[in-house]
Amino acid sequence: MESRFLSLLLPSLLIFLYLHPVFGSGAGVIKVNYKFSGSDATLSALRAHDDIRHLSILAGVDLPLGGTGRPDASGLYYAKIGIGTPSKDYYVQVDTGTDITWVNCIQCHQCPRRGYHGIELPLYNPKDSLTGKLVSCEQDFCKEVGGGLSGCNANSSCLYTEVYGDGSYTIGYFVEDVVQYDRISGDLQTKSANGSVIFGCGAQQSGDLGPSDDAVNGILGFGKSNSSLLSQLASSGRVKKMFAHCLDGVNGGGIFAIGHVVQPLVNTTPLVSNQPHYNVNMTGIQVGHDFLNLTTDIYMADKRGAIIDSGTTLAYLPQMIYEPLVKKILSWQMDLKLQLLHDQYTCFDFAGSVDDGFPIVTLHFQNSLSLRVYPHEYLFSFEDLMCIGWQNSGLESQDKKNITLLGDLVLANKLVLYDLEKHAIGWTEYNCSSSIQIKDEITGSVHLVGAHTLSRGWEFTPPVVIILLMMAVLHCFIQ
Repeated sequence: MESRFLSLLLPSLLIFLYLHPVFGSGAGVIKVNYKFSGSDATLSALRAHDDIRHLSILAGVDLPLGGTGRPDASGLYYAKIGIGTPSKDYYVQVDTGTDITWVNCIQCHQCPRRGYHGIELPLYNPKDSLTGKLVSCEQDFCKEVGGGLSGCNANSSCLYTEVYGDGSYTIGYFVEDVVQYDRISGDLQTKSANGSVIFGCGAQQSGDLGPSDDAVNGILGFGKSNSSLLSQLASSGRVKKMFAHCLDGVNGGGIFAIGHVVQPLVNTTPLVSNQPHYNVNMTGIQVGHDFLNLTTDIYMADKRGAIIDSGTTLAYLPQMIYEPLVKKILSWQMDLKLQLLHDQYTCFDFAGSVDDGFPIVTLHFQNSLSLRVYPHEYLFSFEDLMCIGWQNSGLESQDKKNITLLGDLVLANKLVLYDLEKHAIGWTEYNCSSSIQIKDEITGSVHLVGAHTLSRGWEFTPPVVIILLMMAVLHCFIQ
């Protein structure tokens, strides 16, 4: 799925009419009852409900990560989170270019039930959770995201519509529930923790968000706004507004952690102020040893800077930058016969090593921060050809026209650090199959956080468990 830009919106009336059956016949009126009234509320469930009010700030959060951002593979990275009481696992695409987290919900009859690697995709049902509840359109959260219909009242549900840059959309309503995650407790060790957050309950999806071989349960929004999962956890005092990801473009998966990264050291560049996304100022592009003959004004022409977005697969550049960049890259192989596949990809036949035959592209940013993109990262195999991952945003729709948008093509195999406390972002080349160090803000101790690769079964069976199972089988035969 490509860039996550909010556009305004499908008509609120149509959304309301579609969702109206979800809430009964009373024009969206919800009958409010005490959560545990008439239910068998166990002590553990009540304690889980209360625990969300008593957590101190965490050393950090470790989110298991899977997938790959290569266009010739799944084209996305996803994380595993638990939702509800009792908790159920959901798999959501990690997206720093959008703010709202949402999962497919029980009212969605055309949502995918199986997706990536054939895994079952459960539909979230707020009625199945002891801690789930609907969000009213009069709540502050709803007012901030603009989800209330005109004339809303305390009993009306908060609706949402999110339209993405590729034309796909999700519509639904907001709910609040406990989200379970792994709290960092030691070197390569975690303990379960939780926090109450508001997220979207998707009732209808379109485009790439619908059934497909690469479908997941929804999207994990890690954008800058107050509605993002990160901001909600931070506002409740559970985490600092700092996180990092290391997307493994070789083995898949990688590292995604919330917290203060102290190792490796990462140089940063300031975020462009007054922008809704993670925007940074690009100052130049180098192809091999040569800089493109462009002025700094061209890189900063629209004053927005370059957007860093893990929810985008490719990298988009304005036409004035894209054309000289691709021309310079292709000048290294003058005899190539170019083909345009699916009106989108510039491709060619090439049998040799791309790293030997093409140049490294280096992007330069404010504060002398640079980002190297290797040929095997910006070139990918497609229909027995090699295709160029750089895209011309001058040919895109109005929302994406002539912007600079850097997705997984350039972010993979780098540790990318987002520090919203200091309004900065940075990166360094890194082995995303290894580990990083996160500082415990309370004790000052430092803990290792390792990489994950969610397997075809979506989680590995520990070797010790396998050995014990084998011993049990042998024991049965001996008996």
